[in-house]
Amino acid sequence: MGGPNGTNKSLVTGAVIEALPGATFRVQTEDGRVILAHVSGKVRIHHIRILVGDRVTVELSPYDTTRGRIIRRL
Repeated sequence: MGGPNGTNKSLVTGAVIEALPGATFRVQTEDGRVILAHVSGKVRIHHIRILVGDRVTVELSPYDTTRGRIIRRL
C-alpha cells in the first residue's frame, strides 16, 4: 500500500498501443517497455475514455513492473 503519503509509487508515461477486454490496455512506455495496465477507479468513475494512441501516466506495481494502473490521460 505504499509508504506515508504514497511515497514509493513508480510513475511512467507512455502511449496506449492496444485495447484489451475488461478495461485493460497495453502501454508502451517512453523507454520502450510494453506493460499491461488497467484503468484506475477515478478514471473509471469520471468516464474518461482511453483510446489507442492516447498518452497516459501509469503507476507501476512494486511487485511486478510489467503491470500497472492508468491514473491519468494526458
